[in-house]
Amino acid sequence: MLGGVPVRQKITGLPAKLRRLSRSLSAVQASPDDSWAASHLTAGEWRVYLGMDARDREHALRVAITLRSACPDASPEVLAAALLHDCGKQLRPYRVWERVAAGLVPGRLARHVPVGALWVRGQHPELGARLLRAAGARERVAELVERHHTPGSDRDAALLHRYDNLE
Repeated sequence: MLGGVPVRQKITGLPAKLRRLSRSLSAVQASPDDSWAASHLTAGEWRVYLGMDARDREHALRVAITLRSACPDASPEVLAAALLHDCGKQLRPYRVWERVAAGLVPGRLARHVPVGALWVRGQHPELGARLLRAAGARERVAELVERHHTPGSDRDAALLHRYDNLE
């Protein structure tokens, strides 16, 4: 076990993590289908979504579309949370080297760094939930965003965590 996750699962997830990291180096390469996202978000959620970096929106769309494909009965709130799960990262735009560093450092470790991009990386679920609540988002969406790295017994948050890790 490594951070509560079986080592085998960490190793099998590494290629996806490296693909995501390589896609995140340049915002110019990102082309999120924002119209698809708009159809799944409330007005307040949409405003928060548009504040996200294009690379994070593209990642969120891949998570949401993959989740919906695998779980067609997923609730609208789960799909919205998938689109918004990284919205807390918008509070501090990352430089390229910070994106690389933040992508390589585990979230559990990043939570203990008191400043900068690593702090945002570690705190983004809570920061995102605060942004969403302030924007008038659905409470269940804010809860799922807040729990997407620590789902506990929340089945929907665990589903979101699983598909975020696969992407």
